[in-house]
Amino acid sequence: MRNPPSCQQCRLPFPAPLAFAFQPIVDLTSGRIWAYESLVRGPAGESAATVLQTVTPETLYAFDQSCREGSLRSSVRLGLDTRLHINFLPNAVYEPQRCLQTTLRVAREVDFPPSQIIFEVVESEAIRDTAKLREILQAYRAHGFLTALDDFGAGSSGLNTLADFQPDMLKLDIHLIRDVHRDRVKQAIIRSVMVLAESLHIMVLAEGVETLDEARYLWDAGIHLMQGYFFAKPGFESLPLVAADLITRVTARA
Repeated sequence: MRNPPSCQQCRLPFPAPLAFAFQPIVDLTSGRIWAYESLVRGPAGESAATVLQTVTPETLYAFDQSCREGSLRSSVRLGLDTRLHINFLPNAVYEPQRCLQTTLRVAREVDFPPSQIIFEVVESEAIRDTAKLREILQAYRAHGFLTALDDFGAGSSGLNTLADFQPDMLKLDIHLIRDVHRDRVKQAIIRSVMVLAESLHIMVLAEGVETLDEARYLWDAGIHLMQGYFFAKPGFESLPLVAADLITRVTARA
């Protein structure tokens, strides 16, 4: 079995340059951008999948830390003044209290409030230690960070995770969103998730929204936070805006 990393290993820089793209998350109730999600890219805009192919077990921890730091520094440099969603790899966090110190230090350096940072854990990622994940999420909350369960509905552990720890947000998986306006099964699932989330006081965000019909159905179902190509594609080292008329087309029905 591979030994866990030491704190010194976590401090080593990732041995390749990273860049970031940012995709807006829209609050249709206010008509404003609610947050941006930071997405790792290569220095010339290479995809996240391409970047991840360069990550080894030995550099996993450095990669996770570099993504956090790079996301914060890039977003502030670009003038981001909303919330910031950052993906994290739960299997890469060795000691949450200590590993968070780097994030907190960088947030202080760039004057970014921790309460405006939302850490997303991907439900479909194979979680090796659910007790460790619970410890990580609790540590994040204790430091003022918000947490989100990404791709909810894509994996098999979503309800188990909710039973152990309730995040601040659920991000509905793109598979549930695709053609939801004409799929009664998906509609029933989303209605059930909305009831569950409301009873647990958890926000719901629909990601992967690509069409007006999808957005209109989700809005009518009570979801007001959305993200997807319908509103804006990720901007490489930029903060894309969302056209006001797109939001009006969703919320203003004839």
